[in-house]
Formats: sequence, structure tokens, C-alpha cells
Amino acid sequence: KKVEFIFEGAQIKLKMGTAVFITMNPGYAGRAELPDNLKALFRPVAMMVPNYAMIGQIQLFSYGFLHGKLLSEKIVATYRLCSEQLSSQDHYDYGMRAVKAVLTAAGRLKRQYPDEDESVLMLRSIQDVNLPKFLAQDVELFRGIISDLFPGVRLPDPDYEVMTEALVQVCQETNLQPTPYFLEKCFQTYEMIVVRHGMMIVGYSFGGKTKVLHSLASALGIMETTQHENKALLTTMNPKAITMGQLYGIVDQSGEWNDGVLSKAFRTVAKENSRDRKWLVLDGPVDAVWIENMNTVLDDNKKLCLQNGDIIAMSNEMNMIFEVQDLAHASPATVSRCGMVYVEPETLGWKCLIDSYRAALPAFVQESAVALATFDTLVNWMMHPMLEYVRKHAKTCIPQGASVLVASFIKMFGATLLAYDPDADEEDTNDRPELEERELLQVVESSFLFALAWALGGPLYIQDREGFDRYLREIISKETTARLTIPLPEGKKQLFDGKYDFNAVEKTVVFIDWLDILPDFQIPDDAEYQSIIVPTSDTCLLYTSPSPRDS
Repeated sequence: KKVEFIFEGAQIKLKMGTAVFITMNPGYAGRAELPDNLKALFRPVAMMVPNYAMIGQIQLFSYGFLHGKLLSEKIVATYRLCSEQLSSQDHYDYGMRAVKAVLTAAGRLKRQYPDEDESVLMLRSIQDVNLPKFLAQDVELFRGIISDLFPGVRLPDPDYEVMTEALVQVCQETNLQPTPYFLEKCFQTYEMIVVRHGMMIVGYSFGGKTKVLHSLASALGIMETTQHENKALLTTMNPKAITMGQLYGIVDQSGEWNDGVLSKAFRTVAKENSRDRKWLVLDGPVDAVWIENMNTVLDDNKKLCLQNGDIIAMSNEMNMIFEVQDLAHASPATVSRCGMVYVEPETLGWKCLIDSYRAALPAFVQESAVALATFDTLVNWMMHPMLEYVRKHAKTCIPQGASVLVASFIKMFGATLLAYDPDADEEDTNDRPELEERELLQVVESSFLFALAWALGGPLYIQDREGFDRYLREIISKETTARLTIPLPEGKKQLFDGKYDFNAVEKTVVFIDWLDILPDFQIPDDAEYQSIIVPTSDTCLLYTSPSPRDS
């Protein structure tokens, strides 16, 4: 028997009291079978499916529950029915770790409210842990399941008064809209952070993932002043923007260890002794390539294991938070280790984007009550029906949700108004016309139509733009309570065939065809063939910004 052995060029003493255990489930992405010559050196041990009810019963008794057997059976029944009746999603998990999360939440509630009815505590725990991850279509089914398992049990409304006041204050300071759905997701994220040290906020863009985290962190900072909570410190990174070595650390050619971005941040945060909450936020796609190295962090070990042998333990104040669009490429091991909060852009809606932008309109529009009223009227008049038309009757080159289209509209509308804003650029103020109220009204309407056409109709295929233009004209012509003060393109021209421009001489807004503003073109004698670009209506709309001109 050897006393020492060589391992990857290093001489290591062999301690007979050391044993090696390999736990593995190689049946999915990111995992590989052990080589046969290595597998032969280890004794295989088969694991059987655990008795969830018995484990839950023991755990509940240890927390002080008197009806642990009945309640643990209801937990198992809840997850069995959910797996049978609810839709199948990548971020749904009903395994042992999900049961463990419910038990942990129940124990926490039992310590806070020792005299409360145990059925109420268990129902609250099941709901708090599971409700945040469900899609809107599954929420009602889930409520039906738990109402059948807990008949007659009514949950008292949770006390979020202090946090609600703090969140509303944060939203006012950051020009966000404290909608009920947004506040609900903030509460759910907070509850998940308290129960799980690793969690994921899942959902498509404009669902509010980043704003939920930042608003919650700011609200906790406000609550710290009243001794209700501790403030949260965020460290954000994109794990897919760098290599694995740059993320976790790597041994260079000289044999020296270099910490990666994540390992350095993890080490720094773990050493801090303050009671502040520390959130390590990884904002980027999750796949089996890099997330598998986080398994020891996300399970009950709560330790980051690095290649150089360093093992960094998480502190109780730390949380690993992942912002992801979906978990299509994540392994079941990763999904089961994390708490889930699902956000839906459709449920949040696009009106909150418009409301926030309305508060940030340029000063020359904000100062005019008529201009603001016109903007509100146009949004209520045209935005929703045109979004519905794009969703139901047209095809986009790239799939885009309503919130993405509205965000594009906001940017384009703002850029168009910029041409008339006297405060936008001090150097060009002499070139900007001074607008009277009637002229300002025309500018708002023309900018709105231009932005609406190109933000919502721009991503459409060419054949669908004709239907978009025709439907918009129908909406405008059928409205009886409001009228536009600017002319629509005449003849066969569409809104896509030109732009609105302010005529400084006639003091009115006119529609100009792209072909009418093409510059005179002459091919230089020394020009190379491949460098010649002949201006057309398509190149004109790409390189021409909407701006007032003297004509």
C-alpha cells in the first residue's frame, strides 16, 4: 500500500481514513457516465425513492407541529395533484427539495406564530413557496387543489403595510408604477429570498425582473431606518459574457491561481460581517455548462468549491439570484435546487410603460395641458387596437410581445419630439421653431402616428404593412369623439412611404414622401464600384432622422 501518490503532477499524502463518494445522476444534459475503468474501483449503491410523507412528518414534529402526519400527507398530495393537473414547464419541480422548502417555510411560520392554527400555517407555507412560480393559467387550478385539501381554511391577509409604503416610495423616486402585480412579485421575491438561499426570477423581457430586485433592495434600505429589515447590497454579473475560467477562476501556466469574477465577488461578500443582505445576481442564460458548478452552492452544502481546492462557505445573509428568460437548457438538478418566481409581461401589461413615459415627457409638452391631453387621447384611441391587430392578423419578422413594441414606440416618439425640443441641445436652439399651441398639437399627433407606424408596423413583413395602414385608417375614420388636425397620406400612399415634417413658412405639419427628400446623387469619378450606394426610398428612411426644416 502506497503512502504517497502523484495526482496531476502534485505529490499527495494518502490518508487511509479518507473516503471518496460519488453521487451522480447522468441521465441529462451536462452529465456524463463514469468511465468503466474508474467505475470498477467504486462499489455501486442504489438509492430508492424516499417516503416524502414520513420525512415531512418527522420534520414537522421537530418544528413543534402536533398534526405532523396529516399535514405531511397533504403536502405530498398537493405535489402529486400539481404534477398531474398543471401544465408542464421547465421551471416546475415537485421533488424532495420542493417538499423541503415547504417544511422550512412552515417551521419559520411556526416559530413566529406558535399559537396559530397549524392548517393555516401549512396552507400559507404551501402557497408562499409554490404560487410565485406558476403561470397565470395554472394559478386557478392550484388554488382549486389547495382549497380541496384544506376545506374551510381561510388565510388572513399578510401584513405588508410597511413594505408596501417603502415600495411605493421607491417607485415614485424611480418613476415606476406600483401596480398590484408588480407589488405582488416584489412580495413573492422577498418571501422566496427568506426561505431559499438560491432563487431564480424567470420570465421574458419587460416582465420586470430587474426592477423587482432593485426596487425590493431599495425598499429594504428604507425599512432599515425603521428597524424592520436590513438593507440589501447587489452584485450583478453576466455569466455568459465571459469564459468558465474567467467566471470561476483558473490556474495559469505558472501554476498560480487566479480568481474569477464570480469567485472573487463570492469570496469578498462571504468575508463581510455586516448584517446587510448580500445578493449575488447572475443576469444571463442558464445552461448545463456553467450552472452545474453551482450545485454545491445551491444545495444544503452552501459552499462554492473551486479548482484550486478552496471551499468558500456562504454566510446566512447571502443569496444567489439568477435572472433568466427560461430554463429550457437547465438540468433538473439545477431547477430543484432553486426557488422560482415567474413574471409575465402580459400580466404586467404595457400601460405602466406609457404611464412612466408620460411623466418623463419633454418639458415643452408637459407644460401644455392640451398636448398632454392629446397624447392621452391618442394612446387610448389607437394603441390597444393596433397591438391587437399585430398580434392576431399580422406576422412579425422577429416575435415580439406588446411591451417590446410599446417600448420601441416610446423610444421612437421621444426621438421624434427631440427635433422640436428647445431644451434638447443648446447649440441647435436657433434652428428649432417656436411652436404655438395649435402647432404643438400637430407635432404631437404627427410624431405619434410616425412612431406608431414604425414601432408597431416596422417589424411586420411588407405584405402585412398594407393591412396595418388600412386598419389604422379605419380606426381613425370611425372615431366620432376625436379628430386629427393633420392630414393622412393621400392616394395610395401609406404612412410608411414618408414622414411628417413641420413647414416653418406655412406654420403647419405636412406629409412628405421619402422620394421628395432624396439628395441629388452623382457618382464620383474615382469611386469604386463596390462602394457606390444609390439613394432610394429605403436608404432614405434608414438614414434620415425626422426633424423640422425650413421650407
